[in-house]
Amino acid sequence: MSCSKLLPGNLPELTNEIIQYLRNDYGTLHSCILVNRLWCRLAIPILWEDPFSMKHPKNYYFIEIYLHNINDDDKTKLNEYGIDSDFFPLNTLFNYPNFIKSLNTRKILVSAEKWVGTIRNLLNRKQPNNNNFKQQETNYVFPLHPFDLNLSRKIYKLLFKIFINNEANLNALEYVLNEFYDYDTVELILQNPNFISKINNLKLMKINSYLNFLSFVSNTCNSITTLHFDFIRRNIMDKTLINNNLSEIIKSQQNLQKILFEQIEFSLNYTLLSLKHSNCSNTLRSLLFFEVDFKNTNSIILYEVFELLNVLESIHILYCYFDSNFIQQIVNITKPFKLKSLFLSTTLQFDSLQLLLRKSGDYIENFGFKSLISNEMKKNLFDLTIKYCSNIKFFDLLGFNNQNIFFAFNLIERIEKNLNYLSINFCKFFNFQLSDDIELSSIILLNLGQLLPTKLEYLNLALMINSDNLKIFLKNSQNTFINKLLIRNKMSKTSENILPIIKEYIMKESRVKFLAFEEVFFIGKRKDLVFSKDDVKEFDFYDIQVINYNDLQINVGNFIKEID
Repeated sequence: MSCSKLLPGNLPELTNEIIQYLRNDYGTLHSCILVNRLWCRLAIPILWEDPFSMKHPKNYYFIEIYLHNINDDDKTKLNEYGIDSDFFPLNTLFNYPNFIKSLNTRKILVSAEKWVGTIRNLLNRKQPNNNNFKQQETNYVFPLHPFDLNLSRKIYKLLFKIFINNEANLNALEYVLNEFYDYDTVELILQNPNFISKINNLKLMKINSYLNFLSFVSNTCNSITTLHFDFIRRNIMDKTLINNNLSEIIKSQQNLQKILFEQIEFSLNYTLLSLKHSNCSNTLRSLLFFEVDFKNTNSIILYEVFELLNVLESIHILYCYFDSNFIQQIVNITKPFKLKSLFLSTTLQFDSLQLLLRKSGDYIENFGFKSLISNEMKKNLFDLTIKYCSNIKFFDLLGFNNQNIFFAFNLIERIEKNLNYLSINFCKFFNFQLSDDIELSSIILLNLGQLLPTKLEYLNLALMINSDNLKIFLKNSQNTFINKLLIRNKMSKTSENILPIIKEYIMKESRVKFLAFEEVFFIGKRKDLVFSKDDVKEFDFYDIQVINYNDLQINVGNFIKEID
């Protein structure tokens, strides 16, 4: 009896801790709502912290619940589009807008557009002869009709207005500024600083035309722990002014722990110097540079900055552009240069590569390169990585040939004990030299299986697959459990159906937890296993979940951004 009283909620603090632990398990949280009133009151705020990010095909219907909170004037404006009170609930149990903690403006916009597309379908059914609306047969098509654009913009602005009027306080904001949609929303935020004053995670994208917003952030927000700047590579009107604003944001923070710079081709001299004149020296733990052009940045400044960052634990360099001067300054740093991720897209001299990997090779856990670098550099990379890097966990192999693939095998054998994520992709879908593709795929499938560790979190093979070679690979790797296995088969006229082999060697042996399988044809057609309902049910019977290939595939940039 005492136990039954305890579970319903005699210890609400304990119950709250349990439910907080479930914050990413939306299915369980929905079940918690049905237990009792206490559990409902604890679970609902978590479910409504960021509903725009929930992966559900109809997640945009919650917009109607938000719109319940609009005033009479806004209702009148929506009536002009044919939207009346019938579209919104009469009553709501909670103040849902107040619960919002994380906003991604791109996801809000997509949800608003999908909702508007659905509304238009409903209005078309009610008024089939009304020429103001374009008949639509499918559930949703990206809106191009003026009705869609104008209403989407209005809904987008209304959502911001609803959150602000209900005194929501954000913890995280990802603002992808769009001039058509965001002129009004930026003004709303500027007039209501409390809305973002407590954020600790801020990402700003395409902010070139809203420099006043950058200044506002530096004056309003000083508790940011993760800061992410992402620029488009064109139409940078005033690079000096942008640099100044970025610097002021950095200097205004009290506990900045992680900074990400992405798609920046202008000089970062002034922004990087701000790291020397702020609290960052004793707080900053992680730096990420993604597609940043360092050729216009003074490498001596980099040296000075890294010398002063006392608690820096990880540096990530992804597909950046730099030269030997950049590497020399890194080598000159007296402290360890904890380069955790290195993904290369430019060709470097052997001596420079050797200096870099000798300095930081022991720290590298995530490694890869693009196909644009020369074959000679690929060989040098493999040689030096085998020599200096033994702790690689994530290996992204993109762009190689019959001459250097065996160097890759040597590296995989060297890092086998730590390797947990492996992606091998050479599918060049506009390459019609089928003999080369077939030969290279055969070499990989015949040699890779026996090199794999006993357990992998992720294996992605994008190849031109021969059924006999696939059998050999699966037999050789039969002692390896793969949590997430992805197979993309580049198809030709003579390609075979390899699904029966996958079923025989994977499904029935319980070697995989999540599976993605896609066939790609020269004409651009793609066939994904997830759309074959009978096959999906068959895999499900063996406790293997079939996922869409694009959904299961790891994007290197996103993967690295999420760590630390």
